[in-house]
Amino acid sequence: MSELRWHPLRREWVITATHRQDRTFLPPPGHCPLCPTQPGAEPTEIDRPDFDIVVFENRFPSLSERPPRPAVEGTDLTPVASAFGRCEVVVYTPRHDITLAEVDVRRIRHLIGVWADRTRELGAVEGVAYVYVFENKGESIGVTLHHPHGQIYAYPAVPPVPAQESAAAREHRDQTGGCLWCGLMEQEERDGRRLVLRSEHWQAVVPSYARWPYEVHLTARRHAGWLHELTPSEVEDLARTLKALLLKYDRLFGFSLPYVMAVHQRPTDGGDHDAYHLHIEFYPPNRTERKLKYLAGSEAGAGAFINDTLPEETAARLRELPPQDAAELVDADELVDPEGRPLVGA
Repeated sequence: MSELRWHPLRREWVITATHRQDRTFLPPPGHCPLCPTQPGAEPTEIDRPDFDIVVFENRFPSLSERPPRPAVEGTDLTPVASAFGRCEVVVYTPRHDITLAEVDVRRIRHLIGVWADRTRELGAVEGVAYVYVFENKGESIGVTLHHPHGQIYAYPAVPPVPAQESAAAREHRDQTGGCLWCGLMEQEERDGRRLVLRSEHWQAVVPSYARWPYEVHLTARRHAGWLHELTPSEVEDLARTLKALLLKYDRLFGFSLPYVMAVHQRPTDGGDHDAYHLHIEFYPPNRTERKLKYLAGSEAGAGAFINDTLPEETAARLRELPPQDAAELVDADELVDPEGRPLVGA
């Protein structure tokens, strides 16, 4: 059962999806549903022995193009609606034992193209208001499958975070005539202390208002709203900058760092969102090598985040880690580990 229930106090939809209780939970590598199906072996979600990148509909979706009828009747105060939308899984590679940081630039470039194509196609579906590309990585984030993959949700309403961002950007545009994100990027360039990576087309910073200790925002220098608006050179630069940032994350504490990667694009509901600016946000839960940032009383109950670190200090630590320039990364066909060593047999 999946449905939308209106939260009248926060003015947002809550998705109930009871069938997701039965989804696959941390299977052994030999039974991974995201690995390619091998001859004579038990079938997986991918019915071929090899692939580049695969996209398919989630077997346990929170949203569906043919949603069931809601389990209860809504009221004037608490309406209930069908959970229309789509949930897709994007499998990055047939390799089970690596992460996005370890794949080559070519594959990341191809992946960005897949994200862009799915955004354009899903965003054109009548009733889809927002297309959200994201990755949950690591058990501390709540990941149930270790195989490198991300997800794409097509929502029937603009979710709270991008809705708030779009409203703020629209207000800033109406008051100043400028772009809020462009102004923030100019401010960070002048200050310099919170810069992590800069390239021709992208800027990566720990924002001054970071809520997570090693939160990073990767922003397009040109005012674009969707991934499919990027030029080939911007996509190439994004692939290199994204890989460089993820390598820094893995070198931060000496292990593959968990994170949420959230691609924030312009809503597709036809509203006034021209002021919205494409960017990608990263939320690693680690505040030290062994300590995690938890959403406790202030965050969960009051919505007020408390950051135990200074953005200027965490940015400096990330900035000093190699690679310090995304252009250092060669577009090689081989895979590399977090130390930059080729992975034999990729």
